[in-house]
Amino acid sequence: MSSVRDVSINEEPIKLGQFLKLAGLADDGSHARMLLESGDVTVNGEAEHRRGRQLRGGDVVAIEDERVRVAFG
Repeated sequence: MSSVRDVSINEEPIKLGQFLKLAGLADDGSHARMLLESGDVTVNGEAEHRRGRQLRGGDVVAIEDERVRVAFG
């Protein structure tokens, strides 16, 4: 399993679609939507399809073998 990279946010919660862009996992909003619709995104190990899913510090978002943790502060 790959290591987890932390991405800091200044304010929580953050929407999943926004976090995908902030973390560099999606190029823009339409790319984020495509990733979510294809079922490639998991949050804390569970498939997620909602761009508006609220993320908080400690949540881990994964696409294929890339894992990114929401770091608040």
